[in-house]
Amino acid sequence: MDHLNYPYSSQRMGVFGKKGMVATSQPLAAEAGLEILKKGGNAVDAAIATAATLTVVEPTANGIGGDAFAIVWLKNHMYGLNSSGPAPQMISIEAVKERGYEKMPVHGMIPVTVPGTPAAWVALSKRFGNLSLKEVLQPAITYAREGYPISPILGKYWEIAYHRFKTSLTTEEFQPWFDTFIPNGKLPKIGEIWRSEAHATTLEKIAESAGESFYRGELAEKIDCFFRKHGGFLRKEDLEQFQPEWVDPISVNYRGYDVWELPPNGQGIVALMALNIVKGFDFSFKDDVETYHKQIEALKLALTDGKTLITDPRYMKTTVEELISETYASKRRELITDRALDPSPYKPKKGGTVYLATADKDGNMVSYIQSNYMGFGSGIVIPGTGIAMQNRGADFSLDFAATNALQPGKKTLHTIIPGFLTKDKEAIGPFGVMGGYMMPQGHLQILMNMIDFHLNPQAALDAPRWQWIEGKKVMVEANFPTHLAQALGRKGHQIQVALDSGGFGRGQIIIRHPHTGVYVGGTESRTDGSIAVW
Repeated sequence: MDHLNYPYSSQRMGVFGKKGMVATSQPLAAEAGLEILKKGGNAVDAAIATAATLTVVEPTANGIGGDAFAIVWLKNHMYGLNSSGPAPQMISIEAVKERGYEKMPVHGMIPVTVPGTPAAWVALSKRFGNLSLKEVLQPAITYAREGYPISPILGKYWEIAYHRFKTSLTTEEFQPWFDTFIPNGKLPKIGEIWRSEAHATTLEKIAESAGESFYRGELAEKIDCFFRKHGGFLRKEDLEQFQPEWVDPISVNYRGYDVWELPPNGQGIVALMALNIVKGFDFSFKDDVETYHKQIEALKLALTDGKTLITDPRYMKTTVEELISETYASKRRELITDRALDPSPYKPKKGGTVYLATADKDGNMVSYIQSNYMGFGSGIVIPGTGIAMQNRGADFSLDFAATNALQPGKKTLHTIIPGFLTKDKEAIGPFGVMGGYMMPQGHLQILMNMIDFHLNPQAALDAPRWQWIEGKKVMVEANFPTHLAQALGRKGHQIQVALDSGGFGRGQIIIRHPHTGVYVGGTESRTDGSIAVW
């Protein structure tokens, strides 16, 4: 990668700009962020505006009741924000099992954890924003109140969720979801207008109270009331106690570039672990069976270890330093042969998602991600508010011995991860790929595409992707080269071709030239991706 000095080629080149840029998965949200930049907002203001608008214009992947993480580059300093919420104080493994569950359910009241998204907006705005939170949330409020036309990929996932929910979510507590997202019993179609006055009013209350209404006031009381009525564990006291955490991002150096992720409880460390493993190999060509084989093997080792070892850092049995050490990378690299392996976890020393990237005229940049998880989340919507609640607690284990075992007040292993790239202490830019456990896999692939194989950001995103599922099973996109898929099969990988690319993640990248300040952005072709530029 040569900091924007990409020769003209047949690859899609991305979008160039100077004064500011917003890249995300929905055009209206990108334009909302650009609108804030033009009003004098900085990259942080633009990120909040885009994120809030995404809760309205892409509710299939995120909402007000979700979690958020951010990496902020502001005035040549880097900051990390973890705004993921813990399990309610009233929940426990015993309490869940008493209700007849042997593993955490995906939908309903039980998997709902404390939402962190509104607190993230408030914390970012208070610390870094140029504009008031009320002004920054206005585009989202307007879209919720006036409505907007359903875009193609959005409409596709809305319909999938509806057909799944109408047969599986049939009890009383799920009715507000249908009232909100299937108004008058009619599924919104692509191109039709959808609006939510309740969502608009809730955003106004969050803006006017700097989040107090959501965590300590009227909205908190409505959440508490609904969970009490339907036997949920979440209470107003859980909301009152929540505070987002400012954290120090962690990094590894990969071929001269520092790759930054947030520390656990997020899985960003998995991408760093995989990069540390693969940097011990030399790669001559991107489209080569040895390249893909080693990528897959490194990632499956790192992700297996991540799923086993990562949780709320207060409960981890190993350290970040150990997992991103050269010792760890060397030991795992030794396991990679010319045949696909079935990985087992590393033994340490004892002891639905949306992504966006923003940039402003002053070189400030934000890598931001928020999610309700698994599409629409828990299927729980608080009546009269538009607040769709996440189901992040579904990832907790009900095995008392597991690292990620459910406990009251504990944060679960979290899939959503923002990324950032620097070189020689100068910002290169934000990147991210959303999509559950595809996220670190996407980070590995797009970073190697740019750094090892010199693809521009758009081409790096457009390139065919693979996804390790479990054991030796690997999914590849339909446009993945057939001869390489066959060659991987001969190495023992169980290759399956996916006819739908929806499961391979949705990425955004913004790269800044350190001398000219020019930005180039790439956006996701697998969704309604868009870059708004100034």
